[in-house]
Amino acid sequence: MRHPEPDLPAPRRTTREWQAADAAHFLHPFTDHQALASRGVRVITRGEGIYVWDSEGHRILDAMSGLWCVNVGYGQPALVEAAARQMTQLPYYNAFFQTTTPVAVALAEKLAALAPEGFQHVFFTNSGSEANDTNLRLVRRYWDLLGQPERRVVISRENAYHGSTLAAASLGGMPDMHAQGGLPIPGIVHVGQPHQWAHRDGAARGLDADAFGRLAAQWLEDKILALGPKTVAAFIAEPVQGAGGVIVPPASYWPEVQRICDRYDILLISDEVICGFGRTGRWWGCETVGSRPDLMTFAKGVTSGYVPLGGVMVGERVARVLIERGGEFEHGFTYSGHPVACAVALANLALIEELDLVRRVREDTGPWLAERLATLRDHPLVGDVQSCGLMAAVQLAREPRTGAAFDPAHAVGMACRRHCFDGGLVMRAVGDRMIVAPPLVITRAEIDEMVGLVRQALDRTLEEARAAGWV
Repeated sequence: MRHPEPDLPAPRRTTREWQAADAAHFLHPFTDHQALASRGVRVITRGEGIYVWDSEGHRILDAMSGLWCVNVGYGQPALVEAAARQMTQLPYYNAFFQTTTPVAVALAEKLAALAPEGFQHVFFTNSGSEANDTNLRLVRRYWDLLGQPERRVVISRENAYHGSTLAAASLGGMPDMHAQGGLPIPGIVHVGQPHQWAHRDGAARGLDADAFGRLAAQWLEDKILALGPKTVAAFIAEPVQGAGGVIVPPASYWPEVQRICDRYDILLISDEVICGFGRTGRWWGCETVGSRPDLMTFAKGVTSGYVPLGGVMVGERVARVLIERGGEFEHGFTYSGHPVACAVALANLALIEELDLVRRVREDTGPWLAERLATLRDHPLVGDVQSCGLMAAVQLAREPRTGAAFDPAHAVGMACRRHCFDGGLVMRAVGDRMIVAPPLVITRAEIDEMVGLVRQALDRTLEEARAAGWV
């Protein structure tokens, strides 16, 4: 569907001119730059609600909220006005030199009010990657102050994503990221993920969901015992793995993880960069899965992506040691508590409350998304569907009945993603697992539209697969 082309930044350029300039100057994240330059980028020029438009006038339903972040949708005047007001009054000041700004204090106060019991302090960063770097510094500083410097190891999960800086990429469990740069850095180890589908022919064979959840948690305890409990500082995990493919763990998993962390006195870090601010139907993903973390990473949805902001909610167990034991914490950023970012975050949180988005996700749109996506189970390419709130995954399979996978060389997930874009839908591919995380403002009617576009892309992918002899 074509719409009038919006005004572009001066000088006015054609799509091909933008693509040529992009190829000449812009190195994109997570990109094969040679392949991108030969193909040409898609130029996005504006957004409204759950939709974005490209430079050719095509409307695209953004079922990924940008990158899991545009929770209140595009074009919200309240956030734009908050940024303009703050830039007029005080566009920047730092949090060094025993100095603060009213807006940073107000946001810290608001986040503490929204957080689970036991969280009263915030450390601000610019992104989730920086926040997870901060977590590594915090947990090691915490144990040093307690006279246990040998507690340095942080355990994470395979296929986890916690950012792309050196420390955050190390905390993550993505093999392709580790292969570039000699990662992980020392003191970070990984255990298996609670992904029953991925383990269906191995550890999960013959197990029901609860039994597999307990087994996956046991992998954590086994690693702690192998390392020695007195060497382990923390365990970090997302309540629901996002970039890893929207891996919703069995209900038995998190209670066991919490028991294990409590038993061995290990700090628990809940990475809420994706799951926080309503995505799972609660303000925080840990509330949805029932864990009690000591630290919570946040970013993305705190400003709905309108401006960069991240941070760590620091539980009182850690905060009290940092405050009462004294000594300088040698860590921080020029833009920690940036006034404009904090102003936008306050406006964003107020809008989430005004629109009642957290309850809507929990009681209305989240269940509706699950119900509508379940209708795709009859498709010849669909082996499994999982969802939690407004994040979901559709697992592609060569033989859904047996779970037989496609040959990875066929890149069926990427083919499906291409058909999604061609049909006016942003849907992400993680291998052969197709994932969505639409803006929290999405309506039931828009969910119906989205699922219809997903089925259309699946049909076209099936046609391609059959023509190529893949099925």
